[in-house]
Amino acid sequence: MKVVAFNGSARKDGNTAILVNTVLKELKKEGIKTELVQLAGKKIRGCTACEKCFENQDKRCAVKGDIANDCIEKMLEADGIILASPTYFADVSPEIKALIDRSGFVAKANQDMFKRKVGAGVIAVRRGGAIHAFDTINHFFFINQMVVPGSSYWNIGIGLAPGDVNGDYEGILTMKTLGANMAWLMKKIQE
Repeated sequence: MKVVAFNGSARKDGNTAILVNTVLKELKKEGIKTELVQLAGKKIRGCTACEKCFENQDKRCAVKGDIANDCIEKMLEADGIILASPTYFADVSPEIKALIDRSGFVAKANQDMFKRKVGAGVIAVRRGGAIHAFDTINHFFFINQMVVPGSSYWNIGIGLAPGDVNGDYEGILTMKTLGANMAWLMKKIQE
């Protein structure tokens, strides 16, 4: 089994990465392979609504020249997907939103190709807007017929400067619980 995580933060190793790595550490303890894809500094554009994915049905986005198709391929090969984002003006980063829109259209165009994969959202926040960002990610999972594990709280960690989330005891505990619950769920689905 494998989980691929996408860090949508502009800061490669900031608070969002710390939270995701906390989840991934728990998954690794359970023998699940993990991969972290950092979107920082990489090119990914939004959906052009060309609808070629519905025409081609080749599990790829027709728009080339960025990392979207590489990400979609990793999502397709994984059993679990984590989408992580800092909160920008009460929503996800533009990179995660582009990945959601592009991969979501491709998935719908190809018979819901993410159906029954396990999905988890992770949000880093300074103060407010985290729940809306968390909802954005969960909407992607639900419309794609994915299975979403719960945790001990909503999957958010609070911090401003890089590393501040390490001081959010409840946020770190939530990520550890999320990792354990995600591993348990993935194993149950495989039975």
